[in-house]
Amino acid sequence: MNLAPLTQRFVLHFGEMGSRWGINRTVGQIYALLYVSPRALNADDIGEALAFSRSNVSMGLKELQSWNLVRLQHLPNDRREYFQAPEDVWAIFRTLAEERRKREIDPTLSMLRDALMEKPSGEDDIHAQERMRQMHELIELMTGWLLDVQKMDSSTLISLMKMGAKVQKLLQAKDKVASTVKAGFKGMALPGTGAAAPATLSAKDGS
Repeated sequence: MNLAPLTQRFVLHFGEMGSRWGINRTVGQIYALLYVSPRALNADDIGEALAFSRSNVSMGLKELQSWNLVRLQHLPNDRREYFQAPEDVWAIFRTLAEERRKREIDPTLSMLRDALMEKPSGEDDIHAQERMRQMHELIELMTGWLLDVQKMDSSTLISLMKMGAKVQKLLQAKDKVASTVKAGFKGMALPGTGAAAPATLSAKDGS
């Protein structure tokens, strides 16, 4: 099985990037090959295309299966196992987010919760706990957002991502309105205080 030049370039690049994402080169290349392949591949196909040993292919596929990033298939009259990556890229994104949450974020949250339950032994511990509390609140906020994202269907998620700057402008407008309303209330006299109403209000009442 010979790889087309474009596919080979993608597979090699994905392997190099894999080490920066916490996976080894072999796993990265196997996943890249399955992602762009028009059909499901078995271990022999993968080993031949990438010039990997059968044991390296087997270990790489097990790693990808543990991340739920490949699907196992069986073909009629064929006892071999075939593998394919999900076609929906947003499903891949949701799977990666969920797996990283379980492997990296949840243990950190558990450690922080335990630390916040402990009684501080001095000023340094009090300061440290406060910093930990801030980190805990931030991670929980981000985790809640990720959980909401994972519940969305792909079309809704795409629409949300495309909103981008529009959401920021909407939040800025909301803050401006809130500030204006707050300033207006501060300028009004409180009942029973005897304070004079603002000049603009007096003029309106007298018109």
